[in-house]
Amino acid sequence: MNLRLEKQGAVARLVIDRPDARNAINMAMWEAFPSLIAEAEDDPAIRVLELRAADGAGAFSAGADIKEMLANKDNMGWREANQAEINRVQYELARVDLPTVAFIDGDCIGGGCGLALACDIRVATKRSRFGITPGKLGLVYPLHDVKLLTDLVGPGQAKRILFTGELLDAEEALRIGLVEILSDSADALIEQILAASTFSARENKSFVRRVLDGQVADDSMTLGMFDAAFGREDFEEGSQAFLEKRKPNFK
Repeated sequence: MNLRLEKQGAVARLVIDRPDARNAINMAMWEAFPSLIAEAEDDPAIRVLELRAADGAGAFSAGADIKEMLANKDNMGWREANQAEINRVQYELARVDLPTVAFIDGDCIGGGCGLALACDIRVATKRSRFGITPGKLGLVYPLHDVKLLTDLVGPGQAKRILFTGELLDAEEALRIGLVEILSDSADALIEQILAASTFSARENKSFVRRVLDGQVADDSMTLGMFDAAFGREDFEEGSQAFLEKRKPNFK
């Protein structure tokens, strides 16, 4: 399968595996994403979702399948359906109720870069390159994804990336905040996430999303979420571990 979900313990991995097309995402793959995301989210054993390419693929993703888009450029129904599927995937991936990590090895271009932007944290190898290239095709990047990009790198860098379509190496991507970590694996980061409270990660992720979506002050819901945490088992374990000077064992 070109897109599959693999589970190992508390980690689910969304694996892109279309090496013959440099992991370009076609319509069938966009359509498959939501059910796989939901499967990971609904599994109580899963605590982290990693998005990555299959080993040896040679690229994280070259982006949307341009050949397929060209073949359907005059088919308005297909274009509308394709746009709706892309928007749905990006929206749901950005808001899935799990910490998400994109592990990027190789080129991460266009729609592939959009997938990485929709994850919470990006880990990239030094071999990776990043680019958003609709400016070289006379196209427009989706507004939701432009917001994800701007939230990460700021408006000036976002405009530079969008206006030029240039490819950035991993060091440059790290410098401007497009990625958070340079490493040959995301495993160390995932282990750190798993060692902390998944409840805290999920609630804090929702708070960050509220801030990015424009909320600047607490409301009754966020105040209630903050207060309710004191009555949960995670706080009991975390505080007891602190007093006993040991690592917490969150369930």
